[in-house]
Amino acid sequence: MDSSHVPVRSISLPSRLHPSSLKIEAELTKLKSWELLSSSSTTTTSRLGGETIQIALTKLAELFICIEELTNSPQSKKALHHQNLNQVEQVLEGSVGLIDVCSTSRDMFLAMQEHVRDLQSVLRRKGKDLSIESNMQDYISFRKSAKKEVSKLLSTLKKLENNDLPSSIPKEDNHLSYLVKMIREVQAIAIVIFRFVILFLSPHSMKTSSSGWSMVSKLVHLGFVDSDKGEKIFNEVGRVDISLCSILGKIKKNTDAKFDLQEMQEKLEILAISIQDLEDKLDCVFRCLIQNRVSLLNLVTP
Repeated sequence: MDSSHVPVRSISLPSRLHPSSLKIEAELTKLKSWELLSSSSTTTTSRLGGETIQIALTKLAELFICIEELTNSPQSKKALHHQNLNQVEQVLEGSVGLIDVCSTSRDMFLAMQEHVRDLQSVLRRKGKDLSIESNMQDYISFRKSAKKEVSKLLSTLKKLENNDLPSSIPKEDNHLSYLVKMIREVQAIAIVIFRFVILFLSPHSMKTSSSGWSMVSKLVHLGFVDSDKGEKIFNEVGRVDISLCSILGKIKKNTDAKFDLQEMQEKLEILAISIQDLEDKLDCVFRCLIQNRVSLLNLVTP
């Protein structure tokens, strides 16, 4: 996760700051500290929990609201000159990429929610009937298919990160320089947060071996990942993955999995709630991104 680190930039502040500027500075500092802490504690096998990401998305939406207020301020409108359009257009390009990533991520959560609800319905309807194996396999197949979309989104974020170049706005145009740099700072932290959002849905080593067992299933079967350990190193999505693989393994060995099915229902309910909450937060951020882009377009439109 080192690649997701957001460098702290030095910003020459205008003499008269808009009220939103101080809040932007404060929230950016908090989110950068959160990002450093999250990056240092997150590995390829663990993922941030849904509640942690929800908080980050809430803060991100608040940042975009502050950017909206700053963009629409009289100072911003007064500071904009035709020779500065290029710099504003650059942050407009960045906004398009973030809107696409946010929209696609939201669609992935919608699809995930649908599959989780379907599996919940099957478990309630069939109860202890172990013929639900095919339904579980369908869920796992969906999770595997999500890997390609996850890779595409992470690649898009990497490109956006690489395109986040320093601004070359003349120093004498102090307020506009500050506005554009603030937008870049918020876009940079948005990239980091969206990366955590996407990794939340990333499949947890679900590649099937020649024997038909997934890697996670093997870990559970061999005792390297027990239920307590799984609760600690996996998020809500990973815990369901582990339970599914454990149940499927017992079904293949004709072992009683009734207790596991009950536990699975509980984990699916927790996951469904988490996904719904994250979907709501993403929708809020999406609306903020759209409104920010509209305001920037209005700023550069004669």
